[in-house]
Amino acid sequence: MATLLYNNRPARTSFNSALNEMLRDTLPAQNQPAESFNPAADVLEGPEGFQLQLVLPGVAKEDVKIDFQEGRLTVSGERKAPEATEEAPRFRRVESGYGKFARTFRLPDTVDVTAISAELTNGILHLTLPFDSKKVSKLQIEVR
Repeated sequence: MATLLYNNRPARTSFNSALNEMLRDTLPAQNQPAESFNPAADVLEGPEGFQLQLVLPGVAKEDVKIDFQEGRLTVSGERKAPEATEEAPRFRRVESGYGKFARTFRLPDTVDVTAISAELTNGILHLTLPFDSKKVSKLQIEVR
């Protein structure tokens, strides 16, 4: 039978105590969620433009702000943590992000920023960044 080792010695505490000790190191201070997080982002490129997808589970569309300035697209907002009450369960481990977030992406000149659209569906923010059909990114000039 295998023995649970802790610091190269057989464990003298129960499994639950060892688990609680391990989890204590992964919890934010005072069992509260972190104050900010960095949502995961996927960028896809197709013939019509780029698709930007940010993972924002539990974020309401009213809590998302999208700004474009000087070639940079910034998506910011907040995912509110559940209210702490006497009756509510306490966090034992927090792996999802709560708090404020902001991601900034430098856009190429080929994106038509006036045609950017955004939709929040099932916790994924989908941004469509179409190419500017009036801009030419590559051209060969004939010498006369």
